[in-house]
Amino acid sequence: MIDQSVAIEPSVAAAKKPVRPLDGVERRVLGTLIEKGKTTPDQYPMSLNALVAGCNQKSNRDPVMTLDEERVSRAIGRLRECGAAAEVFGSGRIARYRHLAYEWLGVEKEELSILAELLLRGEQSEGDLRGRASRMDPIPDLGALRTHLERLASRGLVVWLSPPGRGRLLTHGLLPPEDLRELQSRLGTAIAAGTAAAATSPAAVTSRPPSAAASGGDGEASSLAHRVLELERTVAELLERVSFLEMEGGPGREG
Repeated sequence: MIDQSVAIEPSVAAAKKPVRPLDGVERRVLGTLIEKGKTTPDQYPMSLNALVAGCNQKSNRDPVMTLDEERVSRAIGRLRECGAAAEVFGSGRIARYRHLAYEWLGVEKEELSILAELLLRGEQSEGDLRGRASRMDPIPDLGALRTHLERLASRGLVVWLSPPGRGRLLTHGLLPPEDLRELQSRLGTAIAAGTAAAATSPAAVTSRPPSAAASGGDGEASSLAHRVLELERTVAELLERVSFLEMEGGPGREG
């Protein structure tokens, strides 16, 4: 969770408002504004219509959402109130929106790309995060990523979800406390199960001495937890698609 006492550079301190947790729609809207500002600068700042389409796109999003203009408009209003976004007008006097995340969060460009990916996709492993964030700003290797992550974690903007090791999981620090607790509980169950499985597997027992098996258990459990999360997301997406197809083919529909 966010450390409300984070020090901000004097140049932006006067304009900055306290960082607060964001709900699911606010996270999607802010993440989309950051992403589009970096990947399609010629189409940025964004109109409300473009912002809705960006929030609902099926690529680089998890979960896929179906938001309407009213919900996005309310979210952008709340983001403006807390100092994370602003409304601007172009020559055509059509309202457009931009993020103020650099000022609001007090981060560097690579750090903002990392946070944007976490806002758009939720919890993920370090390896996945590096590849995805690099489409906005280059992050050459895991060592460079971890330097940024440690800085963000020290300010509460990143939360580690599993112990150090292969497949280590993390998320952003903008989750409401209850959402973070639920996520940690769900992951804790998966990691505990993975640790038990790794410790008792024949390969682990016969191929490594006890000390090596113990030290490798957390990493293997983290990897298993990540795979469980990906499977849960896939199942949820498939169920949503099946529900949609059933509605499309329901009574009153002609083939």
